[in-house]
Amino acid sequence: MGAESGGLINIHYQKEYQEKLVSPEEAVRIVKNGDWIDFGFGHSKPVALDRALALRKDELKDINIRHVLSLSPQACIEADPEGEVFALNSWYFSAYDRKLPDRGQAYHSPMAFGNLALNYQKSIQYQVDVAMLRVTAMNKDGYFNLHCACASCRAIIEASKKVVVEVNHRLPWAMGGADELIHISEVDYIVEAESTVETIPAASPSDTDRKIAMHIVPLIRDGACLQLGIGGLPNLIGTMLVESDIKDLGCHSEMLADAYYHLYKAGKLTNRKKAVDKGKSTFAFAAGSQFLYDWLNYNPSLATYPASYTNNPRIIAQNPNTISINACLEVDLFGQVCSESVGTRQISGTGGQLDFACGAYLSQNGISFICCNSSYQDRDGNLKSRIVPTLLPGSIVTVPRSLTHCIVTEYGIADLAGRSTWQRAEALINIAHPDLREELIKEAEKMKIWRKSNKKPVA
Repeated sequence: MGAESGGLINIHYQKEYQEKLVSPEEAVRIVKNGDWIDFGFGHSKPVALDRALALRKDELKDINIRHVLSLSPQACIEADPEGEVFALNSWYFSAYDRKLPDRGQAYHSPMAFGNLALNYQKSIQYQVDVAMLRVTAMNKDGYFNLHCACASCRAIIEASKKVVVEVNHRLPWAMGGADELIHISEVDYIVEAESTVETIPAASPSDTDRKIAMHIVPLIRDGACLQLGIGGLPNLIGTMLVESDIKDLGCHSEMLADAYYHLYKAGKLTNRKKAVDKGKSTFAFAAGSQFLYDWLNYNPSLATYPASYTNNPRIIAQNPNTISINACLEVDLFGQVCSESVGTRQISGTGGQLDFACGAYLSQNGISFICCNSSYQDRDGNLKSRIVPTLLPGSIVTVPRSLTHCIVTEYGIADLAGRSTWQRAEALINIAHPDLREELIKEAEKMKIWRKSNKKPVA
């Protein structure tokens, strides 16, 4: 699937390529004690370079690695189980990443995805010693492509003192957009290594997901522009839209997921009604099945951009009827949304949820949906509510109450925007699990946010 040259490579670029081509072991020799290494986003994490760097564990001290969303184990971290040399600093935890802080091997770096490039440009400028990024093969004009991982890689390159690329012919070439390319003149070393392009199978939707989707899908109109997050629910909604009469849908999303491919194949994803990037599906990174990457490869109907563009609320808002669908872990009766931690334990990150909650609400006729199951069972089998009086102590507020729009559970939708504290409490309790509503009412009364004239929720 690798990049095609589209013709003979310029002799000058061929010569420069060979001059910069080294083994992984030679490339990582530039790393010195105390360095900050950046692996970029998701699929841009190098494999051969990571392994080669891990082999230097006994020679190095105090090495920090930045990355977003590990899709495979980090060789450096696995080689150093005590965390004596290597530490992972992740902007967004994956299932792999979240296990590492317990071992003292990883730390979370808070960010809003739309501002991540600014973090490099304004706050940690020139504090990246080496950028190591997996890229496509070079084209005839001397460019490598950032494939599934445009995200914030351009800003990383510009902030780095040294740039090493790991060429993998299996990676798809993503059309831009903007900032999807690295020129050979910007690169210090080139490594060639074949490695698997990680796939993320779509999660199977639950019965609760189906009930939640049934509340959302009827509110999606012809010409809506969709942002779908990670998980079984967004893919289920995509499937339901495929089977519906809805037409002319658009895509403006941080993540290009399987659901968009299915909508495209069904003739539903045309992007004709978009005001920005009309005719194109816009995304910052791609993660899903192999057929998604095959679809992405050299596809002019897809446009990858940095997250500073895709996640800019002002740009999101320019597309009318923007529908943003994301998930959370907990919502309190004031409307504060926690989507990234359980108490102080980091589970994921803010990512783009806040960006799209703002952008979708600003969009003409747009809606921001944040979804969760109404309840869960704890380890002892007790039924617990995900709608709570106040967030668990230490929990991180991902979306503040002032920016929360619609919360959805299997019991309905609570539109919180513009509502007072008692109206929010009433709306949220109405979509809580019926067996847990009475206790929530008592807690709302204690906090003075339950009016005596409120109607009791109907079970």
